[in-house]
Amino acid sequence: MSQDSDTEAKFLANVTDSMNKLMKELHELYEFRDLFFENHPIEMAAEKNQRLEELKKVLAEKFEEIDDSKLPSAERAKFLYMKGRTYNISRTYDARATECLSKAVKLNPHFVEAWNELGECYWKNMNVKEAKASFEGALKHQRNRLSLRCLSIILRQEIGPRKRSEVIPTILKSVELAKEAVTQDIKDGVSWSVLGNAYLCQFFTVAQDPATLKLCMSAYKQAALDPIAKGQPDLYYNEGIALKYSEQYSEALEKFSYACRLDPSWAPPRQESSRVLSFTQAATTLVRTRGKLKAKRLATMVQSIDKKMLGMYSEGSLHSFGRGREVALELVRLDALQEGNNEAKVVLGKVVGSIHNDNSVPFTFAMVDESMECILVTVYNWADGRGAIIGDCVTLPEPQLTSHKVDSELAKYEFKSIRVNNPMVLLVNGKRVGRNQVASTCVTSTYEAH
Repeated sequence: MSQDSDTEAKFLANVTDSMNKLMKELHELYEFRDLFFENHPIEMAAEKNQRLEELKKVLAEKFEEIDDSKLPSAERAKFLYMKGRTYNISRTYDARATECLSKAVKLNPHFVEAWNELGECYWKNMNVKEAKASFEGALKHQRNRLSLRCLSIILRQEIGPRKRSEVIPTILKSVELAKEAVTQDIKDGVSWSVLGNAYLCQFFTVAQDPATLKLCMSAYKQAALDPIAKGQPDLYYNEGIALKYSEQYSEALEKFSYACRLDPSWAPPRQESSRVLSFTQAATTLVRTRGKLKAKRLATMVQSIDKKMLGMYSEGSLHSFGRGREVALELVRLDALQEGNNEAKVVLGKVVGSIHNDNSVPFTFAMVDESMECILVTVYNWADGRGAIIGDCVTLPEPQLTSHKVDSELAKYEFKSIRVNNPMVLLVNGKRVGRNQVASTCVTSTYEAH
């Protein structure tokens, strides 16, 4: 009798114990992957995938020694599921996993775990249609967090170049699915991470509202409490994106740096880190040099500032800004602004330059006034192709001022900025920014692993 035949005979002689042993080894394999950084120093990150593939090969060979056709139907479905799950542990697609899992769900159409695993196989192979069908198939039998959160991601990936009226309901549905996944197990950090990503996508597609970013950050904070989620680089990458658009640039760089350490071969965190560094350096230069405008031109621009450009925000005019009580506005110089919200104040200045952003979010320019103070202005929800140009006169009511000053190993920058969430509060050359200039859909992608 050959060694393979002997192994198979022993397996079949006591199927239950043999299956339990394989299940234990499969659990240990996933534990090695998911809790790698709980048990190994981060300096070993570059070795993780290679070591995982070696362990996968050893376990896969044990499954391959068994002829599953000799197993009882119920046990065969479970065996094929475990075998497929072993193949599917890799980051990249393995066709053997799809083959095993397809057989498993045919043998047992109510096998929720197998449907979910099959969905992940299709997903890795970029077959979104079949992946969606698999997760929906699982949900027909049981509402479960894995199917829910995966469908949440798929809905966002399916958006494409749709009309805004179609996109918004899809994104909000994605958020609801992610929320439901969290309620299934509030300690599952991966579900929290997916919810954070859903909120991040909502920020870009529905409205660039800082309140949405706060929800996003809160979800990521919950995710980091889970040992499995906190070992995944995508958590820190996406958290870095949220911090970037919260204009917490130093913290964003730290998250991107940590994501790089967790997976040195993964490029997106390095790319985003480079973008943040480029932006902060450009902001520092733009503000320090006042757009590199020659002194004579700059002086002429400042002298041409006319209080008539205050328009509807003229001194003494009453405005409520949604607070339910009206305040009389006071014109102040840029150098008189205080950190934080400058209630009942209005500033008026000239645009001296702008910074290009890859996805046009936010529209960023610098302005000066008679004080010669130069401050960066970041405007969200301003449609691509719109915005102020050099020489434009901009009026800003109740500016929210933030000072950015960092000198660390990761970055060095210094500038002040004003964040504007609604471009319609701005006046450009005395005229209010029209509703037709408010941004429509602008989608960013998030990397998600599970």
